[in-house]
Amino acid sequence: MAQQLLMPKATAVWLVDNTALSFEQIAQFCKLHPLEVKAIADGESAQGIKGLDPIATGQLSRDEIARAEGNPNHKLKLSEPKVRVPDSKRKGPRYTPVSKRQDRPNAILWLVRNHPELKDAQISRLVGTTKSTIEQIRERTHWNSTNLTAMDPVTLGLCTQIDLDLEVERASKGRPLPTAAELGATLEASKETEKLPFSYEREEEKEMDADAVFAKLKSLKSDRKDEDDDDHY
Repeated sequence: MAQQLLMPKATAVWLVDNTALSFEQIAQFCKLHPLEVKAIADGESAQGIKGLDPIATGQLSRDEIARAEGNPNHKLKLSEPKVRVPDSKRKGPRYTPVSKRQDRPNAILWLVRNHPELKDAQISRLVGTTKSTIEQIRERTHWNSTNLTAMDPVTLGLCTQIDLDLEVERASKGRPLPTAAELGATLEASKETEKLPFSYEREEEKEMDADAVFAKLKSLKSDRKDEDDDDHY
């Protein structure tokens, strides 16, 4: 991986303030335009930016700066880093420890049952398996199909919950919304209910019998009086 200068503009500010390098030399080293370096020197640009010492960060040596100051045609070169960062490996199937490889078929079965929207490539990334194995488990042709038990790959430690949620979210993008039948809806559509005739049946009021009401009240009073008489004895 090619080495890059850290904070080019802040480095340019420091070089302008602390060295006798030309604008062209600073611009070449910091990947800036010479006019931009001149604006920094005139105080018209990079105001408020604190200079970054490239010597302290190990990106320039004092000898390199001295050589460039003595020769206007000398181009500054980055110092060799003291620590080498390995290049990132090419993305591929997730590595699965040997101790957990026997659990992969169970995890695949769980993913196939609980997340049918996932593609084979996504399952392969999650648990580190092959498409042929996934197809065998889908079609129940795997050599150990009768003994497989669906198990959450997160619980098994084959992937993280974040990775699983991310793959499920990716698979769900672009999918059509579920229909009413899929959701198990029982209500009729509004278009159908709007066509129904509106009717309101009013119950007939029952005619009240005044004699019957007074007779009932009279019987209640007589019962109450009898109870009071019994209490006196």
